[in-house]
Amino acid sequence: STHASGFFFFHPTKMAKSTNYFLISCLLFVLFNGCMGEGRFREFQQGNECQIDRLTALEPTNRIQAERGLTEVWDSNEQEFRCAGVSVIRRTIEPHGLLLPSFTSAPELIYIEQGNGITGMMIPGCPETYESGSQQFQGGEDERIREQGSRKFGMRGDRFQDQHQKIRHLREGDIFAMPAGVSHWAYNNGDQPLVAVILIDTANHANQLDKNFPTRFYLAGKPQQEHSGEHQFSRESRRGERNTGNIFRGFETRLLAESFGVSEEIAQKLQAEQDDRGNIVRVQEGLHVIKPPSRAWEEREQGSRGSRYLPNGVEETICSARLAVNVDDPSKADVYTPEAGRLTTVNSFNLPILRHLRLSAAKGVLYRNAMMAPHYNLNAHNIMYCVRGRGRIQIVNDQGQSVFDEELSRGQLVVVPQNFAIVKQAFEDGFEWVSFKTSENAMFQSLAGRTSAIRSLPIDVVSNIYQISREEAFGLKFNRPETTLFRSSGQGEYRRKISIA
Repeated sequence: STHASGFFFFHPTKMAKSTNYFLISCLLFVLFNGCMGEGRFREFQQGNECQIDRLTALEPTNRIQAERGLTEVWDSNEQEFRCAGVSVIRRTIEPHGLLLPSFTSAPELIYIEQGNGITGMMIPGCPETYESGSQQFQGGEDERIREQGSRKFGMRGDRFQDQHQKIRHLREGDIFAMPAGVSHWAYNNGDQPLVAVILIDTANHANQLDKNFPTRFYLAGKPQQEHSGEHQFSRESRRGERNTGNIFRGFETRLLAESFGVSEEIAQKLQAEQDDRGNIVRVQEGLHVIKPPSRAWEEREQGSRGSRYLPNGVEETICSARLAVNVDDPSKADVYTPEAGRLTTVNSFNLPILRHLRLSAAKGVLYRNAMMAPHYNLNAHNIMYCVRGRGRIQIVNDQGQSVFDEELSRGQLVVVPQNFAIVKQAFEDGFEWVSFKTSENAMFQSLAGRTSAIRSLPIDVVSNIYQISREEAFGLKFNRPETTLFRSSGQGEYRRKISIA
């Protein structure tokens, strides 16, 4: 006979079927959980991290000053961050500041809060598609280098034939996606500070080092580590004295020189033992790189591809993938109410690379006293950062307890765990926020309004579960005709006298 457990007694035919079922189950598991190590990963013992009875408005706890900028780090030891499996930092790059190239062990989402700049990535296997011969060498040591380069590398006349990978523009309001392990740099070519808020998804399966703290590797300089486990907020780190080094520092100088075919003196420059500028350095005479001449040129290039995303195996390659969407453009709003505000979402449909990062984002704008309907995120944690203005935020957990009822102001963030209910209302000066979400297609369910859970219930069900009359149940369902964003009740009256036959 065959037992229900099926571990000790097998019928040959049924054993074959069981094997097929097992293989099919494994295949479905792989398909639904992502292939090639993609997706989010969470240890079973981390389950209790989200049993939170109190949330707080979080601000950076560590400041790392560099020659031409500032890095502010939120404490990843906070229970909210451990629950969501993320870390957050904010960088400020002053004009003519260059962020040294680095990469992390986890994917990142970057929101450009202020300013403009350019960035470049070193994507493995991608060609150097930006090339030019416009950089001039003039006399002295430069002339000697030019002559050597002309013989060795085919430089033409007095023009240095540079080539490098694609340069991308950074503009205020951009949401920028950065895959794990891809090295990148940034430069502020504007006249005001470039401020970026960066979410690092440490729980992503791509991060196989430390699931609570991202590990950042620098290719230049001797910067202080932003995250270094439980010691990252030590007194020494707060004073900015614990510098480490870039990845070339650990190699023997002679081997490094031989690897690049340069002198040991140049190899020592790569190791940067005497470089105390930090991770954001000053560019004395401006940064000269090959880049498109104008924003209009870039928009024409993107527009020629059309607005529909039809994968064909060519445009979809990582080398030419679109990595940014601007969420500050009102014309791109997904939800818009003239009296209340707008909501713009970024997910794998309008930024396909997010399918691989398993992240998404949203930008919300509430006008004076307006509110966003109470709602909860079905399939993602929500890390909400206040961009400007102020708002009152209430968050409720699974036991019906208020775990957060505070004002959120510019520069603060709050972590909203999956399925925790939240309501937002702007103060007199309005409220703007950006949300980073831990799913490539994060969804939320409204609890009030035209598309709410209550609206989908029959009137008699509403009447009985809340012990109210059918008239009151009707008003509860239909008093708010909007979907998501509600204007202030002072600007319009929604209560209606309803008679039910």
